[in-house]
Amino acid sequence: MNILIGCENSGIVREAFSSRGHNAVSVDLLPTEKPGKHVISDIFAFLGAYKGIFDIIIMHPTCTKLCVSGNHVYAKGKPKYKERLQAVKWTERLWKLSKRKAKAVCFENPVGVLHTLGSLPKPYYVQPYQFGHDASKKTGLYLWNLPPLKPTERITGRFVNGFERWSNQTDWGQNRLGPSDDRWKIRSKTYQGIADAMAEQWSDLIL
Repeated sequence: MNILIGCENSGIVREAFSSRGHNAVSVDLLPTEKPGKHVISDIFAFLGAYKGIFDIIIMHPTCTKLCVSGNHVYAKGKPKYKERLQAVKWTERLWKLSKRKAKAVCFENPVGVLHTLGSLPKPYYVQPYQFGHDASKKTGLYLWNLPPLKPTERITGRFVNGFERWSNQTDWGQNRLGPSDDRWKIRSKTYQGIADAMAEQWSDLIL
């Protein structure tokens, strides 16, 4: 299968598909962190120049202005609400273009506003602890012509006052990762178990 992983520089999802024999390429403005097929380019420019049709496109659009964790800055009535609307419009354009350039599409983003302020479908949510990781990060998958992922291995967290918490969380549920210049990059990486599930469960689809 021909697979495009857009807006990914980690190479995690790309290599999950490549390791199963697929022709997978990632595209991002940053260089790849893993050796493999990678193009440094604006994603719209790349898709606009590409003449073929991918079997699957998986996109990881920047979530900063789209996710609910940024509501204190980007929600309606807040100083950067217009930037959120612009980000939604940009992502909608990319979604529509991806559907023209592939037989099936997945957009990945944290809990956010793409299906409430935009026209993307309601997301299907997954957690890394459903795929073999001692971690919590509720992640939405916006799917077109793809089935929801089936959990592969559930990791049980610790219980604090009746609430389940995982190793990347404090007892109150906040993420333990402290502030840093590359925090956004670390937080945006796809967990290996989820990438492997995508490659395994979507590899045999007849599209």
